[in-house]
Amino acid sequence: MATIELLNNVDHSGVKIRTERSPQLGDNQMFCLSFPAEFRAAQAYYPILFYKDNNTGRFMPVLLLGFQAGENLFVQQQGWQAGYVPLDIARAPFTIGMQNAERVIHLDMAHPKVNTSSGEALFLEFGGQSPYLQQVAEQLETLHHGITDAGQFSQQLLALELIESFVLDVTLNNGQQHSLHGFYTINEPRLARLSAEQLAQLQQTGYLEAIYMMLASQSQFARLIGIKNQLSASN
Repeated sequence: MATIELLNNVDHSGVKIRTERSPQLGDNQMFCLSFPAEFRAAQAYYPILFYKDNNTGRFMPVLLLGFQAGENLFVQQQGWQAGYVPLDIARAPFTIGMQNAERVIHLDMAHPKVNTSSGEALFLEFGGQSPYLQQVAEQLETLHHGITDAGQFSQQLLALELIESFVLDVTLNNGQQHSLHGFYTINEPRLARLSAEQLAQLQQTGYLEAIYMMLASQSQFARLIGIKNQLSASN
């Protein structure tokens, strides 16, 4: 269970963060949050889909990393097997929060990357932020604005009826079958029927490019299936 604390240079002066990538260090996520400004880098490696939060009913863009819960096909013994690490993965074990109307950094002390013996220090000897923590702060700020934009992106596409559910059935080389449910994608026939005015609106917000990045990312399903086949053959 997470143990979230407001980060400060007194209580966390000796804390270090392991930056390796492995399932044992909390990187075993099937998918992670994403946002339109990240799509261009992400679509070269990961399928970009929508996921509906059952608690809030909100749709958010996500990057698919595996086919079943707890599976991240991009994390292997050699580390992260893609040229881009998603920001929602890179920022762990930190989150951003609010205090007195200002954004502040929180740390999950129960996260497996958190320790006091090895990894990146958070604070310098006299209490200043380490270069690593400064980088984390920048990542969290980018992610904060990105997730806000992602919510607006999803709402605009919902209003235009451009989000539809889909099911992906996968049969591996060894005969294993996987069926991917609970995700959503772009309704391409509906996209083709949008008016010039609607397309112009999407263009002005930058969301038309994001839509095409999502569509282009569908070619990465083949990458995921290929990695899954490789791993299944070696087990």
